[in-house]
Amino acid sequence: MKDKVLIIIPAYNEEKNIEKVLKEIKKDINYADILVINDCSTDNTREIVERNNVKCITNIFNMRYAMAIQTGLKYARDNKYDYVIQMDADGQHIAKEAEKLYHEIKKSKVDIVIGSRYVKEMGYPCPFFRRIGTKMFELLVRLFCHQKIADPLSGFQCLNKKVIEKYSKIGEYPEYPDANLVIEMLLQGYKIKEVPVKMRLRENGTSMHSGIIKPIKYMIEQLYTCIVIFLKNFGKRRVK
Repeated sequence: MKDKVLIIIPAYNEEKNIEKVLKEIKKDINYADILVINDCSTDNTREIVERNNVKCITNIFNMRYAMAIQTGLKYARDNKYDYVIQMDADGQHIAKEAEKLYHEIKKSKVDIVIGSRYVKEMGYPCPFFRRIGTKMFELLVRLFCHQKIADPLSGFQCLNKKVIEKYSKIGEYPEYPDANLVIEMLLQGYKIKEVPVKMRLRENGTSMHSGIIKPIKYMIEQLYTCIVIFLKNFGKRRVK
């Protein structure tokens, strides 16, 4: 019996990128279903997705990235998918590289596989301050969990059924589900592995972390939630 694999793509005003992303997935991962969560875009994102005959859930107001992801995870849970691959709508994540995540989670029998830009040099031209932030959270994961995760801020991930179930039921899904969830899952005994992947830079549009204020806000909130999660899980018995 074949696995049911769902690719979740949150999208907000990605009319210039989304069609290319969908066509690439259909070409390179044609056995997977695709779900786009259109987060109340004000452009033609929804129309383009539907024109490409891809399932689209449109939020009636902008719920932001994390809630869009969790909407997709609830859909995956309710429709009994075995694996979810999270991809971005801006073209940074490459479909052929997504296959690496799926094959690795099957082979290694871990719970989460992260597509990493840094576990091995893959030629990704990461902005200086983001690289510094990634390094800081890598050290935090190592300090709290005694495991090296070189790219804990990567949203390019493959999740198994247990993680889909868990994430879909989180009452307060973190606004930025990155290193904080990595730390929580490791502390609770889930197995996480990285695989080196190539990524591209966004060609069109604006990142949710663009500018100066947004990255600073992101770093502060991420650091705060990482510490809170560590303290809440400190000394607890692992669930696995």
